[in-house]
Amino acid sequence: MALESRKDVLVLVVDDEAIEREVITSAIKGHYNVISAASACEALAIVKEHTPNVIILDIEMPDMNGFELCTALKTFPSLTDSSFIFITCHDDAALERKALAIGAADFITKPIHADICLMRVNNQVKLQQQADVVKLALEQTHSEKQHLKAILRSISDGVIATDIKQIITYMNPVAQRLTGVLAHEAQGMLLTDVMVMKTPSGEAINNDPLATAMLQKRVITTALDVVLCDKSGESHCIELTATPLFDANNVDLIGGVISFQDVTDMVVMSSQVSHLASHDQLTGLPNRLSLTKLLEQEIARAKRTRMQVAVLMFDLDNFKVINDTIGHQTGDQVIKCVANRLQLVSHERALISRVGGDEFVLIMNECVSHESINAFALDVVDAIRPPLDILGEQFRLTVSMGISIFPQDAHSSEDLIRHADAAMYKVKNEGRNAHAFYSETLTLALRERVNIEKLLHRRLDDDALVVYYQPKYCLSTLKVVGVEALVRMKDDNGAIIPPDKFIHFAEESGLIRQIGEQVLDQSCKQVRQWLDVGISVEVAVNIGASQFNTSGFVDLVERTLVKHSVPPHLLELEITESALLQDVNSANRTIAALQTMGVSIALDDFGTGYSSLSYLNNFSFDVLKIDRAFTKNICSNAQSLNILQAIISLATSLDLRVVCEGIETTEHLNKLVELQCEQGQGYLFCRPMPASLLRKELGIS
Repeated sequence: MALESRKDVLVLVVDDEAIEREVITSAIKGHYNVISAASACEALAIVKEHTPNVIILDIEMPDMNGFELCTALKTFPSLTDSSFIFITCHDDAALERKALAIGAADFITKPIHADICLMRVNNQVKLQQQADVVKLALEQTHSEKQHLKAILRSISDGVIATDIKQIITYMNPVAQRLTGVLAHEAQGMLLTDVMVMKTPSGEAINNDPLATAMLQKRVITTALDVVLCDKSGESHCIELTATPLFDANNVDLIGGVISFQDVTDMVVMSSQVSHLASHDQLTGLPNRLSLTKLLEQEIARAKRTRMQVAVLMFDLDNFKVINDTIGHQTGDQVIKCVANRLQLVSHERALISRVGGDEFVLIMNECVSHESINAFALDVVDAIRPPLDILGEQFRLTVSMGISIFPQDAHSSEDLIRHADAAMYKVKNEGRNAHAFYSETLTLALRERVNIEKLLHRRLDDDALVVYYQPKYCLSTLKVVGVEALVRMKDDNGAIIPPDKFIHFAEESGLIRQIGEQVLDQSCKQVRQWLDVGISVEVAVNIGASQFNTSGFVDLVERTLVKHSVPPHLLELEITESALLQDVNSANRTIAALQTMGVSIALDDFGTGYSSLSYLNNFSFDVLKIDRAFTKNICSNAQSLNILQAIISLATSLDLRVVCEGIETTEHLNKLVELQCEQGQGYLFCRPMPASLLRKELGIS
């Protein structure tokens, strides 16, 4: 047997006989450090300075026997781990029992054998080494255990451990908080009694995740579809992972661990985000994204029930004008009031969606007849018609509505919405404030519109729009005093397409500005050509609201005049009331800048808008163009005649030139001359035509 040889081990030998001390010292000093003491007092003094690993005591000593000395030495904290070996010459079981009782680790009998003495000391040193290893391992295990507990206490997940029968053995603080059960209360309880789990709809979960994980010996994970009900009845949406727990050899199943996280806030946030994505923020109604899904669901149900589904699409007539006039905040209040009225009138008869600024769609399900659909459409119109009282002001609204029906008009949600939209635009083009059902005729009209849209893009790209001119006459001399430029477009076969076929689309798509620029350029170019042959003719060009209110419009006019060397007084710009609505101050500055340049400004279509008289008061115009609506009935309607006479008198008093549109008969002409109207234009004199055909009217040979 190999013996230890360690100089870091100290052995204290206490014996009153010098020979015995020498024998023991000689036996072990080659392997360990040795200190000897001849008495108990000397031994007590030594241990105050040194800490022996092994203490060899003679039982029979004169001043204090070995038992008494051992007891005294045991009081030293530094000697807690020291081993005590007693020297005895007696073979007495009672003495050995007493020695063991006070802490003896071994015995050396007299006469002392050196080898046996060394081996007994060596055994105690080895035992101490093994104890140190075990102690260190226990300390490390304890440290790791405390570290793991600290981690489990600090993580945001709840953790519960169970034995193989799902009896709870551990719960961290988060698990205690989410279940409402304290760890000491849960000891010995079944997991299913502490973790009461349900589905989001409130149904009990039949398959226990941890039981499944332990049975199948694999990790089980669930996400967002488990609700944990705590002890107080409060619910938490959780994500959980169930893991089987195996022994150190990873062979035998000894239990399980379930970890879970409270994701209630995440679920709420996800629900809110989903709601915001699918609903209009202003009204809370489903938006265009939801509309398609809702309509597809109703179509699927209608296929089963063999019923009809109606799509009613409408927008508010002239809402943009109202919105620009009263401000967007008040406009939002109008939209919310409309939404509230729709909800009241629809009740359970229809689903409502807001799909645009002032555009709504209603899905009427289980329709039994066209008559029921028509009756509902009238109810909607009637619900919106009463005045809205907002911030002390009253607003009267009308709607333009288009209706398509499944299955006769279309079979898909996309086509139904598109057809309802087409029917709505048909109503808008025919005067608004009505509703209409979709028909095959609308399909043809829609195709025609698409073709015109494509054609308009091509003509604009090629700078190939056509400008016609309609002369304006002095009504007293019947001489041409100017011309009005009117845009036209040719199709691929060379046929003329009138403006009412493409101007509306151009306004919606923003192309009206590009059209205005091309018409202005061509008109100034034509004036230059007439000047070159000695004819000075003023040209009037219509300017759209979006072009007039664009920054840089005055510079555009100036550049165009300079480009073609046209005197500013030969250009007249006709603007409508809508061009003045957006910003009164800005419009005044634009008009003033143009007039300073020498360009004339005409107020077009006077009398057909909302506030024409106030515009005459707030803006500086040169020309007043009276709409044809006031001209056509002056010979048959006294009221129309009186209104026209008042307008002409008003314009004369304001020093404005007056131009009457729509002169189609000699009676019109005679009556206007009688009213002292200065200028006019109409089919009686000349229709709009290309410049090349105006040579006779302009006196060009």
